[in-house]
Amino acid sequence: MNGRLGILLAVVVVAALLLGMTAFSVDQRQRAIVFQLGEIKDVIDKPGLHFKWPLIQNVRFFDTRILTWDDPEPQSFITIENKPVLVDAFVKWRIVDVRKYYVSVVQGGGDEIAAARRITQTVTGLLREEFGKRTVHDVVSGERHDIMSTVREKVDVDVRSLGIQVVDVRIKRVDLPEQVSVDVYRRMESERKRVAAELRSNGAAEAEKIRADADKQREVIIAQAYREAQRIKGEGDARAAAIYARAFSENPEFYAFYRSLDAYRASFKNKNDVIVLDPNSDFFKYFKNPARGGK
Repeated sequence: MNGRLGILLAVVVVAALLLGMTAFSVDQRQRAIVFQLGEIKDVIDKPGLHFKWPLIQNVRFFDTRILTWDDPEPQSFITIENKPVLVDAFVKWRIVDVRKYYVSVVQGGGDEIAAARRITQTVTGLLREEFGKRTVHDVVSGERHDIMSTVREKVDVDVRSLGIQVVDVRIKRVDLPEQVSVDVYRRMESERKRVAAELRSNGAAEAEKIRADADKQREVIIAQAYREAQRIKGEGDARAAAIYARAFSENPEFYAFYRSLDAYRASFKNKNDVIVLDPNSDFFKYFKNPARGGK
């Protein structure tokens, strides 16, 4: 009985060992290549439990998640103005064809780092080419998105033969060397001063135009007011003359007396005034005989 139990346990152990040597699982974030005697037998791109022949077959797993290569040191490029700029960029990539990747990269003695360096070299060359077509202003603020899009498309086409897809190329920062920064800031300051001077000049011209228009309107208003005043004054003088004429026609003697009083009032208004006249002149006729005007 004990012998049979021992044989059964031995069979179970052997079966477990064989199962462990034949069964393997592929994670959903991975792809696997099954090798038979060193040659590629099968590529497994579906997650789950799979089997292989023990001893003659082995499995190698590859991570198909998006990987990042971030160069620790910024690269120096030259713009079309022959100005140096320091560019810090990173690349997002992943394995999409494990067979091509293994044949092109791994069989040549490479790994993920080698693939990332190959991608980085291509990206660096393309960035150098794109930056060489543009000015400092373009690469700093104007056309950064266009540069990233163009480089991503070109590098993706280049590395597809390696079984790799470039998901994204991003420029994190574009810096200027210290001397170039000083020159750029001076140029920006000069440009801002020019714009400010232009705005001030335009403002002064507009203010002068407004003042001239206001002065013109003022003169027109004054002229219109003066004309209206003269018209009203003329109408008043005409009405006064009509009243005087009507009064003269109704009582000439009272009118003459009233006008003489006005003349006396105006002549003797100031005590220091001196008038030298003949006492018998008509001016004093109402002093001699107020009732009849000196008659």
